[in-house]
Amino acid sequence: MEQQHDFTKGPILPLLLRFALPVLLALLLQAMYGAVDLQVVGRFGTAADISAVSTGGQIMQSITIVITGLAMGVTVLLGQRIGECNLREAGRAVGCGICLFAIVAAVVTVVMLLAAPQTAAIMHAPVDAFSGTVAYTRICSAGAVFIVAYNILGSIFRGIGDSVMPLITVLIACICNIAGDLLLVGGFHMGAAGAAYATVAAQAISVALSLILIRRRKLPFTLERGDIRPDAALIRQILRLGSPVALQDLLVSLSFLAIIGIANSMGTVPSAGVGVAEKLCAFVMLVPSAYMQSMSAFVAQNIGAGQARRAARALWCGVATSLAAGFIMGWFTFFHGDILVGLFVDDAAVIAAAWEYLKAYAIDCMLTPFLFCFMGYYNGCEKTLFVMLQGIIGAFGVRIPIAYLVSRIPGATLFQIGLGTPASSTVQIVLCLAMFLYLERRQRREALCGAVTGP
Repeated sequence: MEQQHDFTKGPILPLLLRFALPVLLALLLQAMYGAVDLQVVGRFGTAADISAVSTGGQIMQSITIVITGLAMGVTVLLGQRIGECNLREAGRAVGCGICLFAIVAAVVTVVMLLAAPQTAAIMHAPVDAFSGTVAYTRICSAGAVFIVAYNILGSIFRGIGDSVMPLITVLIACICNIAGDLLLVGGFHMGAAGAAYATVAAQAISVALSLILIRRRKLPFTLERGDIRPDAALIRQILRLGSPVALQDLLVSLSFLAIIGIANSMGTVPSAGVGVAEKLCAFVMLVPSAYMQSMSAFVAQNIGAGQARRAARALWCGVATSLAAGFIMGWFTFFHGDILVGLFVDDAAVIAAAWEYLKAYAIDCMLTPFLFCFMGYYNGCEKTLFVMLQGIIGAFGVRIPIAYLVSRIPGATLFQIGLGTPASSTVQIVLCLAMFLYLERRQRREALCGAVTGP
């Protein structure tokens, strides 16, 4: 089970595909992990239960996105140390990251337990789904330590070029979550609360079993007990790399929460429809999301090894291969989205609302292969501040304004509201391409100056 990869030599595309495939499978299972709650509640609950799980799940997803973004700092720092063959410093980075995220877990738990009602109110949770939303959020927040543990484990293994261990971790969680949902929601009819309890229990079991498996692995760095301590310099490095990604991901997630809030104000059926559609988007965007995570690790190792050109070639390999999948998924989502939605709910009105919203994401399927690969590339290059800025511009300069303004038009449809997402992606791609061309010109000038002044 040794799956560490050296990305600094060998053919790029086979290496990238071998690493990205387990990441893709892990994201698929993770999407199923969240969708199972909605599917079981959709079969055994009411529209209010669906709305509560979708709104509460989106709140918790926003928190998870922030944690994943912060953990990117560990992935990039560790990948660069591996690329530099500085294995001792790699171990110190991991130990410091563990301490940092223990603090993050404590803060998230306390804050979300206290702020669950206020968060549900901000989200405009429908009256009949309000208490369920609060219950779901509080129960999941009590298990935040397991959310954090899963993400820090995943960031470490992606940093060393191992995408199989995160796949095993999420597979365990998915199986446990399905069993818990069927028991608590299907068997005991506990609704949104039962789905939340199943989620927390699955995460706890997954982390425990993963730690047992990890203890039997030979790691490509030295981690001693004394390394698991806070180090101001390393914490600053992790935060410098991870904070912009976390902030950007948070703000982007908040923009989608704002859209859900707009849908919530339109009634329970639109709220449930958009909630189901957002869950399905995790499946629709699987391939570009897998490439984004894989690109970060691939590029980080090559930048650490001083191979910037190889890193750039990997970017375009990722774009080309994920674009083919984007066309297929976009076509199916636009013309047959009702089939996807029907896998999760039986209510005809909710199916129609979700499909209408999904059609906007079908357009985005042709854009995200470019955008997500660019984001992964810039994360690996330590350009996380730029990733944050372009994300903020897309979310708050394009997506939310379009969704809000369209929602004020009498008779506006969910498809029209959803068009803010592909519009945002288009603007972000233009910004990413401009940055790439700027960096390429600067690199050529530096190479030319080096040749002129060289020996």
